[in-house]
Amino acid sequence: MKIVFIVYHDILEDRIDAMLNELKIDYYTEWENVKGKGHQTEPHLGTRTFPGYNSVRMLAIQEEKILTSLSEKIILLNKDVIREDDKIRLFQVPLEKVI
Repeated sequence: MKIVFIVYHDILEDRIDAMLNELKIDYYTEWENVKGKGHQTEPHLGTRTFPGYNSVRMLAIQEEKILTSLSEKIILLNKDVIREDDKIRLFQVPLEKVI
């Protein structure tokens, strides 16, 4: 089992919703208005100088097939994102226990 964090610029919310719907993933925890800065990217701090926020969705995924499909979809979506700073990021870590 894996846990993934999908981090994305808030302007991509509709694309993330559509992707998860298409993959029939209807389970997640979401954090909105997240401030942050990625490696070699501009920050999203919700300020005039650094506008916008990030959002984060956390998903616990049991099936490797679903994880592979999710990764492939994010790669495809990122091909349409012009600015490197606005690309969707997926972070994957092992999930040892759910209670």
